[in-house]
Amino acid sequence: MTSVTSQARTAAGTLRARLGAGGIVCVAALAVIFVAVFWPTVLAPGDPLAIHPTEAFLSPRVGHVFGTDESGRDIYTRVVHGAAASAGVGLAATAIGVGVGVVLGFAAGLGPDRLDAALGRIIEVLFALPTLVMALLLVAIIGPGVTASVVAIGAATAPGYARVLRARVRAVVRSDYVRFAHLEATPPWRVFTRHIVPNSLAPLASIAAVGVAQAIVWVSALSFLGLGAVPPSPEWGAMLNAGRVYIASAWWMTVFPGLAIVVTALVLTVLGRRLSDGGVR
Repeated sequence: MTSVTSQARTAAGTLRARLGAGGIVCVAALAVIFVAVFWPTVLAPGDPLAIHPTEAFLSPRVGHVFGTDESGRDIYTRVVHGAAASAGVGLAATAIGVGVGVVLGFAAGLGPDRLDAALGRIIEVLFALPTLVMALLLVAIIGPGVTASVVAIGAATAPGYARVLRARVRAVVRSDYVRFAHLEATPPWRVFTRHIVPNSLAPLASIAAVGVAQAIVWVSALSFLGLGAVPPSPEWGAMLNAGRVYIASAWWMTVFPGLAIVVTALVLTVLGRRLSDGGVR
């Protein structure tokens, strides 16, 4: 029991050292974002869609710390409840991208040379296209909407994950421990599950964290362009789109949703970079 406790403390100390003071602050901020995504009423018990015309365009003050919009809706409540529509959608898009990327990456990395060559060329061509441009093309084909933006961002980011995983899989397959496993007559399925999968997927954790940050920005961009969530949805990009008309007279309608996007993307990017710099063993 003492040994287990000591190992846990050592692991915690290693994680703290890897993250640093800035990383710990980001972890705390990520915890707040997590609560906002799954339990927004804990932070903002009000209704994000409730309108109060007599309180329209109130600047930040006590009772409305982020001010109100053109319909008297509380901006703070909308920003908190919008976390699920923005960060949650970004997470879903990343999950789709990683899932498709894993399938393509393993197929290219473990398949025959002809399959690897074919998939490799397709992945490289798709990866060369700017993600947002590819997402806009897919939204134009599928049609606008939240579901379409999730699928579009997920499909647009998949080539990047597939490219990284393909290279990692091929390196792992050529590693000494995989060769020794084959020499010991270890069943192929066991080599795959015990050696190839863990050592190939581990680096994707930090990459996916940064990918979620990018997906949140891209999903918000699609909503800002009117191709994702639309007003009065409390989605950060849609709120930016609605507030841009009043940016000269009611700056808080765009500043606070914009800060939510920036802070969330920054937190996830910093954590992803810190974990990546620490390496995977």
